[in-house]
Amino acid sequence: MKSSLTALAETAKLQTASLKQLTKAQGVTVAEWQLLIQLNTGANTQEKLATAMQLDTSTLSRQLASLVKKEKLSKEAVGRDRRQLVYTITPAGLTALKAINAAYEQFEADVFDKWPQDEQNLLRILLNRLNKSVSRILEP
Repeated sequence: MKSSLTALAETAKLQTASLKQLTKAQGVTVAEWQLLIQLNTGANTQEKLATAMQLDTSTLSRQLASLVKKEKLSKEAVGRDRRQLVYTITPAGLTALKAINAAYEQFEADVFDKWPQDEQNLLRILLNRLNKSVSRILEP
């Protein structure tokens, strides 16, 4: 039997591969999908997005530019000097976001289809406990 952390790592790889397929079908990357999620919750400037996503501004700028090029986002210069940009999800971006979210929810439902609710709840509890244990060890 595999160790818990090995099994978790293998599951994470499978989940990542599935996410890549789901997002690729909508013409975006996983990172771009995560940006769309943040934008949809109201983080609409680079500063807000950088904080929410814990990304450096150069990485964030590239991802935002890619979404604008793919017409999933629009941008508008605001302020006195017109240097701050406000990003808005376009109808195409919202369609992609909704499609990916629905596909991911279906994936999750399929994964846990045969699991009783009490086992699903226990798994969540144990994974949260594992996350806290690993975080505690890695804290400086």
